[in-house]
Amino acid sequence: MITLTLKEQPTVPLEVECIAPDVVAPLAPNELSALPVFLGKRRHRLDDFFEVAGAGGDEIELRGDCTKVKWLGRGMTRGRLRIVGNAGMHLRAYMKGGVIEVTCNAADWLGCEMNGGSIHIRGHAGGQVGAAYRGSVSGMSGGTILIEGAAGIELGMRMRRGIIAVRGPVRDFAGLQMKGGTIVLMSGAELRTGAWMLRGTIISLVPVHLMSTFAASGAYNPTFLSLYAKHLATLGFSIPCRVPHGAYMRYAGDAAVPGKGEILVWRPPA
Repeated sequence: MITLTLKEQPTVPLEVECIAPDVVAPLAPNELSALPVFLGKRRHRLDDFFEVAGAGGDEIELRGDCTKVKWLGRGMTRGRLRIVGNAGMHLRAYMKGGVIEVTCNAADWLGCEMNGGSIHIRGHAGGQVGAAYRGSVSGMSGGTILIEGAAGIELGMRMRRGIIAVRGPVRDFAGLQMKGGTIVLMSGAELRTGAWMLRGTIISLVPVHLMSTFAASGAYNPTFLSLYAKHLATLGFSIPCRVPHGAYMRYAGDAAVPGKGEILVWRPPA
């Protein structure tokens, strides 16, 4: 395992696209220390900012407050990246495989346009989780993102596939322009949930304020939810899916697009 300990938090964002198992696995210690990182427009060595221990391997552990460290795990396809502390913007963007765990909080643009692998945030996350970058057609197209705390605006914007589950509250525009995939809101969301969504499913375990462009279309317990429930249970996230315990009220929309998405709101038995 490779251990990287941040010497001190940089005053401006530090870009470290090299910190990914795909890059560091085949390197010797001296090659690892010399990997390029960028502070603004200036190029530096990795060991100018991190204490490097260990060599080669598909497991990386970062220690320290990496709030201003950007692009960690960019495009990674395998291995494990564990961050003991906070993580900066664009964590695991364009990810194709592997596992990332953050013990504290993650900044904006977490898992943007990823298409595989899994991310587990033990604290809060910023805005645009699993979203599309400005000007891009699609957001995440596969993989799993789990957030134990709260999340910011535009969660899952333009996502096509995959699962995002959030235990805490989510801010405005969750599922904005959603094209597929599943979002699980265990503590609900603020305004404009599912705005302009075309397809996909948003599941809320508490009542949410819905726009008038979503029409109620009955209460039921979808069969596919039992599969999601089993999968999420193995990851520590539980959602109800059995008839005796209640039912989901289904709302179809967004009719303003028009879209064929759905928002399922859990209603326990009276």
